[in-house]
Amino acid sequence: MFKLLFITVMIMANLDANSNKLINEDSPYLQQHAHNPVHWYPWGDEAFQKAKKEKKPIFLSIGYSTCHWCHVMERESFENKEVADLLNKYYISIKVDREEHPNIDRYFQDVYMVMNKRGGGWPLTIIMTPDQEPFFSATYIPSDDRYGSSGLKSILKMMADIYKNRPQDVKKSADSIMNAIKSLKGKKSVGSDLDIKIAKDFVKGVESVYDPVYKGIGQAPKFPHATTIDTLLDIYRITANKKAYKMAIDMLEAMSKGGIYDQIEGGFYRYSTDERWMIPHFEKMLYTNAELIEAYANGYALSNNERFLDVIKKSVENIKERFYKDDLFFSASDADSEGEEGKYFLIKYDKAKNALKKAGFSKAEIDEALGYFGIFELEGNFEAEFTNPYITSDKKPKRLDELIKILKELRSEVKYPFIDYKVQTSWNALYLRSLLKASKLTELDYTKDALSSLDTLLKTLYIDGELYHQVILGKKPKVKGYLEDYAFLISALIEAYESSFKERYLKIAQTLQEEAVKKFYKDGVWHMSSDGFLLEAELYDSSYRSALAVMIEDILSLGVLKESNKLFSFGVESLKRSAKELNSHPLNFPYATKVSLEATLSPVIVKSNLKNLQEFKKQIPRIKYPFILTKPSNDDKFLACKIDRCFSVQKSVDEVISDIETKAKR
Repeated sequence: MFKLLFITVMIMANLDANSNKLINEDSPYLQQHAHNPVHWYPWGDEAFQKAKKEKKPIFLSIGYSTCHWCHVMERESFENKEVADLLNKYYISIKVDREEHPNIDRYFQDVYMVMNKRGGGWPLTIIMTPDQEPFFSATYIPSDDRYGSSGLKSILKMMADIYKNRPQDVKKSADSIMNAIKSLKGKKSVGSDLDIKIAKDFVKGVESVYDPVYKGIGQAPKFPHATTIDTLLDIYRITANKKAYKMAIDMLEAMSKGGIYDQIEGGFYRYSTDERWMIPHFEKMLYTNAELIEAYANGYALSNNERFLDVIKKSVENIKERFYKDDLFFSASDADSEGEEGKYFLIKYDKAKNALKKAGFSKAEIDEALGYFGIFELEGNFEAEFTNPYITSDKKPKRLDELIKILKELRSEVKYPFIDYKVQTSWNALYLRSLLKASKLTELDYTKDALSSLDTLLKTLYIDGELYHQVILGKKPKVKGYLEDYAFLISALIEAYESSFKERYLKIAQTLQEEAVKKFYKDGVWHMSSDGFLLEAELYDSSYRSALAVMIEDILSLGVLKESNKLFSFGVESLKRSAKELNSHPLNFPYATKVSLEATLSPVIVKSNLKNLQEFKKQIPRIKYPFILTKPSNDDKFLACKIDRCFSVQKSVDEVISDIETKAKR
């Protein structure tokens, strides 16, 4: 017994010796680094006080758990004893999960942009004074010197020397950077009126960067830009602009056939590394799929393209299979399998051929089946012998379902990538909203499941009147909600009300909106958080839609649903604060452009009895006006109104739709 106790104590002591201050953190990303030889600290006072006391600079590293280059830098540097010794001797090292602290990440991404005159990324590397004044920034850095560029070992020695022996240079550089940041943040948005002309300018902006050959925005790397697609479709519904429609539908079509979409299991990867949508970065993010499911639902409603419907169904199935637990959804899955990028997802011709042959496929059927997914003997599209499947023909093989099943079984021989198991309020809400939006199509109905998950999300992360940002299932949430959590959750609640007409969803949405104003709206400015790290919220979309744009949309919708001119006007004024910049460069603000059109034209609210509204709701996705809300009343007729007037009273669905399409755009 004593011997067993002694062994247990020794094992625990050894575990403690090989761990750092991240060991008690909930973040899956921080846990990945908890056993590095680097003496990591989480973001907080303990690290800052230690840096001041020991007069050491701070080495800040920001990333996330499913980031490929974060893994590479960890393997090369943070698990490297020589690098760790340098960090431990000369620096206080801090790790930040950008998904846990998006405000901190946004601030230091701006620092990187100011210092390097270009956008940053992950991992983000910052060296700063104990007072958090940066004087060095980079993204991924190899551990050793390479191709004439300094590696991390050289940089750490050089920066430590400069900090110790040339403090005046550090001070000068840090002051210069801080002044540039203050100047960037200090620029006050110039208020202006909203302009319907923004729709035409937005389409022109998209045309200027549109790839007419392979479709999509820009060249490689190529991102889905779901909010741009959605805004183009809304503009088409308002103005009948055929260019907007064609670009949007062509982008959706190209992605649905390309390698950015998982042709075997469904769901979208984060982006394509090439301009042809063929070779993705194999991460799958909940937010990417949420936004694209909504975009494909809108695209299907206008085009009746059956491929779009199939994409929605398979994406939802894939997210449920991989990300779903206890009625909620995990955040993301990694690109790497067994230490190799894309290993799980790639197909080898010989293995696929033999598996199909074993299943009784004839030679002609094998050639047709594998050719359909671009899997050829001598022409792999990923490092020669492997292929990431993509669609080469509109003609489906006769045994397509059987083919997909066999290819999925082949994949199962490789371990599925790491899944980030945290549950985020914002991304769950965004995904649930997309399910509810898609359920407006008569061909789909995820309403029951989505409402169940929304109730679970509220129960899990909205506790005693406090909304939290994220949680590890089975633990208590710690990080309080950001603007994006409030904005996306309110949006999902409004959609839940529209789907069910349960008044409680509308009441919770209104309560959260009022709380959001108290927390994030200071002196006429919206902020990302209320945790003391005040950073002004922006209208531009980054990895996903702007939380500020969504919050303004929420306020407009609640104003119409609650028939409150005051609330609606508050939303309009919040948008007008940035209207000059928005009107000048709408392409930089896709979702805000959509909200600007909504504010200018005003949402239409249709009131009638429940029976009439159920009939009307089936038509909403195809109505040539995108901003429609519904609210039950005792009326036998349909009453269509804007915030300032009612413009239609009709007996039939067709008549009220006709009035909306002809009168609402004025």
